[in-house]
Amino acid sequence: MSLEFISLENIQEVAHQYGYWAVFLGILLENLGIPLPGETVTIVGGFLAGSNELNYWLVLGDAIAGAVIGGICGYWIGRFGGWSFLLRAGSIFRISEQRLLNIKDKFSENAGKAVFFGRFFALLRIFASPLAGIAEMPFGKFFLYNLAGATTWASAMVTLAFFAGKIVPLEQLVAWASQFALAALLILVAVIVIPLWLEARQAKELGSGE
Repeated sequence: MSLEFISLENIQEVAHQYGYWAVFLGILLENLGIPLPGETVTIVGGFLAGSNELNYWLVLGDAIAGAVIGGICGYWIGRFGGWSFLLRAGSIFRISEQRLLNIKDKFSENAGKAVFFGRFFALLRIFASPLAGIAEMPFGKFFLYNLAGATTWASAMVTLAFFAGKIVPLEQLVAWASQFALAALLILVAVIVIPLWLEARQAKELGSGE
């Protein structure tokens, strides 16, 4: 994120001023689709805990709670209004309803994995929960995967910043996290896009051969 009002310096200032609320709300709002760097907020919280300015367990609890509650809100947004929104967006981009149904079915087959592992990908962290709602994933199942993913992700981020922050500058930690997130996102896109491209190419070749 390059906007000045969410620079690392400003995030640090907000975290110093509002402490645990900054961690909780930063992650919660990111999960609601507001372009806030939730991962950076979490790292800053863990870093401040490592320097004894905040309590490790309270930071971790806030990070988990913000992620879980934000995910639940995103799920219900997708469940009640997501499909109609997708249909309208599809008509704008000339994506047929049948094609959207196929995508929905494919997501349903891997919804649990998407909700859990989506925590570690910047864009999926925002969209996985609404997509689970659109796919009508049973809420009980969603809640378990959402809780497990949020707990694993928050524990990794807060603990990494807590310990590594004692020997590595905060700026370097954030830079490493951003690089990892970008690399992971590119790998994810490749894993999704390449098979779809190969499938479309094969279908085209079969169609032209008839």
